[in-house]
Amino acid sequence: MSWVDRHRGLTASQRDWLRHREHLQRHRYELGRRAVELYPDAMRVAGTPLLTRPEWLPAEPIPLDAIDLDFTPHVPCAGLVGDDPRGAGVRPERVDGSRCPTYSAAMAEFAAPSVFENRSTYRLLSADLSGPRGRLAFGRGSYFDGIDVGEASAHEYAAARLNGSALPLRTAIGDPCDPTRRPMNLAISALTVRHDRTTGEATFLLHWRDPAKVGHAGGLHMVIPVGIFQASSDQPWNERNDFSLWRCMLREYAEELRGESEDHGSDHVAIDYDSHPFFARMTEARRAGEIRAWVLGLGVDPLTLATDLLAVVVFDAAVFDDLFSAAGGANAEGDISRPIPLVSGEVERFTVNEPMQAAGAATLSLAPRVVDDAIQRDHHVAGSVAASSEGAGPGVLGPGEPGTAEEPGHGG
Repeated sequence: MSWVDRHRGLTASQRDWLRHREHLQRHRYELGRRAVELYPDAMRVAGTPLLTRPEWLPAEPIPLDAIDLDFTPHVPCAGLVGDDPRGAGVRPERVDGSRCPTYSAAMAEFAAPSVFENRSTYRLLSADLSGPRGRLAFGRGSYFDGIDVGEASAHEYAAARLNGSALPLRTAIGDPCDPTRRPMNLAISALTVRHDRTTGEATFLLHWRDPAKVGHAGGLHMVIPVGIFQASSDQPWNERNDFSLWRCMLREYAEELRGESEDHGSDHVAIDYDSHPFFARMTEARRAGEIRAWVLGLGVDPLTLATDLLAVVVFDAAVFDDLFSAAGGANAEGDISRPIPLVSGEVERFTVNEPMQAAGAATLSLAPRVVDDAIQRDHHVAGSVAASSEGAGPGVLGPGEPGTAEEPGHGG
């Protein structure tokens, strides 16, 4: 049954809107591959459709702890917003002749996924990843900001592919990589890698996003976990307490790979990340060098204009098995793959031949070099320790070996 047939008493505008929305949902991958042609002069990440700019791609991966964050809550958005008249064409007319005020309002009325809630976010104001340390600056935003402009632009493009209509909304936005042109929410997209130091084997997980459950990128493969950078709830005490890339990732790991609830009680009191058993265990393992995290870059999806911080997180096998022994199968947003070998054939299969979100393809394309470098360092460290163990005694590490690194803070 088509989406139109599921509703009664629709206006012609509403029927068209549903047809275009259905076309977008069913053909996201193909539309995303074509939408990149709208930006022939844009820089792209690792040959994928993901758009970027020079200062968003570091020459070398940046350790997560080396990303500095700034937060200025009350900076207004000077760019195009969701009720702009130039986006009226993607907001259907109602029976009384009025239009839905925003694209998210239209989705809520006619095509809401099972997870569709407007919450406050950290809105990206600027980014610079060009040096040995990165810097990200944020203001206050909301989740529907991204739906009302980005997903609306994707809908507009799907309609144009069907009927040849113009793209006034996308044209008004202009440069998709300019945070001053529109509200720019940021998702943290992390490739999770399990590394066995004994055998050298590395595997990764992917997530198929069910279009019936999610409002963005349904029907596509993606790295896991992925989450909008936002506080755990909209209570004021969370805004500063949760302003951390690592803490956001902790909550996403708990939800997406362990099936834990999003409700951490922060509607009543701020989360104590040091006493929460899973969060504390993850942070302890990271301090010990058993979990290592790097930022690979930043990019924009050419279809939806979704903006992603690309990351890779490498787990020692024993730690991964202890924390995520039950990972796999269905979760609240789709299905998690079995472990996939991190080898060139599998990377090419998903980045080239399978329907994968642009940010996921970019992350997976960039990650093998990072993981290879980490494995080589492990072998070097193991060799150095073995060579010096005769004089040092068992279990003693030389200068600069794991165990002497600075303790990771929560800012990154």
